[in-house]
Amino acid sequence: MIALQDDEETPFLQQSEQPTAIDKTPLPWDQFWIILFLQLSDPLSSQTLAPFIPQVSKVPLLERESGHNWNFVKLIRDIQWSDSRRRIPSWSLCRHPSHALTVFHWSQLSDQIGRKPVLLAALLAISVSMFSFGLSTTFLGLVVSRVICGAFNGSSGVIKSMVIDITDETNMPSAYGYVPIPWMIGTIAGPLIGGSLSRPADGFPDIFGRSELLKTYPYLLPCSISGVFASIAFLVTYFHLKESVPTRAPFWELIKRGFFRLSYPKFRQPSSNVDPGETNPEEVQSKPLSLRALMTPKVSTVTAIYATTALFHIAFSTVLPVFYATPIELGGLFLDPPRIGVILAASGVAHGIFQIVFYARLHDYFGARAIHVAGVCSGIPIVILFPVINALARAYGIGLAVWLFVAVQLALTTSLIMCYPCLALFVRAAAPNRASVGATNGIAQVFVSGARFISPASAASIFSYSMQEGHDAWLVYYFLMAIAFLAVGASLLLPRDPSIWEDRQ
Repeated sequence: MIALQDDEETPFLQQSEQPTAIDKTPLPWDQFWIILFLQLSDPLSSQTLAPFIPQVSKVPLLERESGHNWNFVKLIRDIQWSDSRRRIPSWSLCRHPSHALTVFHWSQLSDQIGRKPVLLAALLAISVSMFSFGLSTTFLGLVVSRVICGAFNGSSGVIKSMVIDITDETNMPSAYGYVPIPWMIGTIAGPLIGGSLSRPADGFPDIFGRSELLKTYPYLLPCSISGVFASIAFLVTYFHLKESVPTRAPFWELIKRGFFRLSYPKFRQPSSNVDPGETNPEEVQSKPLSLRALMTPKVSTVTAIYATTALFHIAFSTVLPVFYATPIELGGLFLDPPRIGVILAASGVAHGIFQIVFYARLHDYFGARAIHVAGVCSGIPIVILFPVINALARAYGIGLAVWLFVAVQLALTTSLIMCYPCLALFVRAAAPNRASVGATNGIAQVFVSGARFISPASAASIFSYSMQEGHDAWLVYYFLMAIAFLAVGASLLLPRDPSIWEDRQ
C-alpha cells in the first residue's frame, strides 16, 4: 500500500518541477523601446496635419450646419484653390490608395532584405513628406507630399512583423499592451503641435512676426517639427535597431532578378506524382513564399476579419466627431471644437491606459478569441447609443444624462480597440511560416488600407445625406449596424486559440 502511494506521488512531484505554461519570457526592452519610439513618427505626422485637414465630407456639413470656423478653410484660402469642397475628397484620401498599393510589397520585401532597411525608408518618406507638405503652396504639391508618405511608408505592417519577430507566444500579449503608447502620445501631441503652431506669424507675432518664410509657408513650422522627429527616429533606427530577420537576401541581387520577384524558389505543394522525399520541409519553412502560397484559408480568414473590424472602427471614428458637432435638432450634440478635442483626447488616453494595464491579464484569463468577439459585439450597443444620446439631448439638454451615456459609449470603444492586438496574434499563427510573417501582415494591411480609404468617405457622406431634410435621419446608423453585424459574423470564424493554427515548426 505504501509502495503504491509512492508510485502515485512520484510522477506528481516530478511534474511539479517541470516548467509551467504560465512562465513568460521577459520582453526584450533593449530593442522593444526603439520599436515604440520609431512607431511614434506615423501618428505624430498624421495628427499634426489634423487641425487643418478635416475628415472627408465633414467640412461642408459643419460649415453649413454648425457654422464652425475650421483652420482648413484658411489653408484653402492660402493656396488659392477653386471649388475647394469638390477637391477635398480627392486629395485628403490620396495617401490611403497609394499606401494600399505598396504596403504588401514593402512587407514582402522586409521578409527578404530585412525589416531595418524598410523601416529606414519609411521614416525617410515621413520626413520628406512633412517638409514637402509644409513648403507646398499648390494643390499638386499637397497631393504629391501625401502620395510620397503613402507609397513609401510601409512601417505599419513591418513594425507589427518586427514585434512578432522579437517576441514569442508568452510575452507577445504583454508587448501589444504597450503598443498603444506611441499612438496615444501622437494623438495628443500631434493636434497640439498642428493647432498651436500653424500660422505662427499670426499666432505669435512677437516671435515669428518678422519671418517672411513662415508668412509665405504658414504651416511649415508644425510640419518641420514632425519631419525633424522622423529624422531623429531614422538615426536611432540606423545606429541602434538590430535586424530581426535572421536570413536575408542581398538587395541588389533582388533588383537583378526583378524588383519584387522573389529570388527564392516558389513554394509548391507536393503533387501526387512527386516523391515526398524530394521535398525539404526545412527549406520550405526557411524561405519567404509567393503570394499564391500565402493565400491559405487561414490567412484569408484572418484578413477578412481584420478588414471588417477596421471598416467598422474607422466608420465609427469618422461619424463620432461629426455627431458631436452636428446641431441637436439635426441628430447630434452641437458641441464646439475645443470640447470635442478634449473628449477625444481624454478618450484616447483612457483607451491606452486601459490596454497597457489590463490587456495582458484579460488575454491570459479569457483568450484572444473571446476578447475579439466581445470587442466587435460592443459595436452594436455603440451604434444604438448614438440616437439614444441625441434623444436625451433633445429632451433634457446637454446634462448629466447625456454625459453619462457619452462616457458609456466611449468605454465600450475600449473593448473595440482591443480587437487589434488579438488579431495580431492570429496573423502570427496564420502565417504559413516564420519567413513569411511580414508578407502575411502586408496582406492584412492592404485590406485595412482599403478600409481606411472607403470607410471615412462612405460613413461621412451617408451621415451628411441622412441629415438632409426629407431623408431618414437614422440611415447612417443602419449603415454602421450592418457593418457591426458583418464584423461579428466574421469574428466567429476564429479558432478558440491562435495555437490551433500554429502548425509550423
